[in-house]
Amino acid sequence: MPELPEITVIASQMRRELCGKTVAEAESRQPKNLNMPVAQFVETVKGKIVREVTSKGKWIFLKLEPSFFLLINLGMYGELLYYVNGQKLPERYQFKLRFSDGSGFTIFFSWFGYVHLVAEKDLKKHRLTANLGANPLSNDFCFERFKNWLSSKKKTKIKNFLLDQKNIAGIGNVYVQDILFQSRLHPNREISTLSQKEKQDLYNAIKDVLNLSIQHGGLAYEKDFYGQNGKFDGTKFLVGYKEGKPCPVCGTIIEKIKTRSTSSYICPSCQR
Repeated sequence: MPELPEITVIASQMRRELCGKTVAEAESRQPKNLNMPVAQFVETVKGKIVREVTSKGKWIFLKLEPSFFLLINLGMYGELLYYVNGQKLPERYQFKLRFSDGSGFTIFFSWFGYVHLVAEKDLKKHRLTANLGANPLSNDFCFERFKNWLSSKKKTKIKNFLLDQKNIAGIGNVYVQDILFQSRLHPNREISTLSQKEKQDLYNAIKDVLNLSIQHGGLAYEKDFYGQNGKFDGTKFLVGYKEGKPCPVCGTIIEKIKTRSTSSYICPSCQR
């Protein structure tokens, strides 16, 4: 599943290519991805101008004028690909948007995903994005606020806290592995047991791990807006998905354990 780094990279590329362009037409081959009937969606989006592209968590926000937002979530796996006028399109896609200059983008969803068109006045009522938590890479994500959020969830296990999109938006089971390892925290530790230093280490690890992936263009098995794979591959992980390998710090064999509905990769020595 694309997480915050991959979505951040794609949104940045979309901002570069799409701002100022006018929507000429839209096509949906899977109506379930939309939040309104296809005909209504096509008619409403036509003629709108892209003014800004931002992201929050695993969502991309296209600000359209006048007065709409196009919200995109790639679900478990998706390919959101740019094309220029005259370029051959991918054989498989569920959604296509074309602009007046002939360029556009297609989206392929392998499982589920969303393309929602929402009036600006209704954005705060959109049930899938209105309650998203903090963007961990924004200027508003300061340590004092993070510490206060942790304090309000004292009985929660730290991994569950990090994966809850209402707390922090964009962290999934891929990056949480190295975030917890870097801060030397076992995924089942309760927040109430964390020291001040551990909270600071966790805050720093969140930023470090996510920024490192962004610098490498995201995960190696995810594509960006231009169809290029990221360069954050297995060699960049510390313990994530490295069951049976030695811990990079102490040499203890990395274990894979079950944590509720997800698996976790830990060093049993560093993450007691």
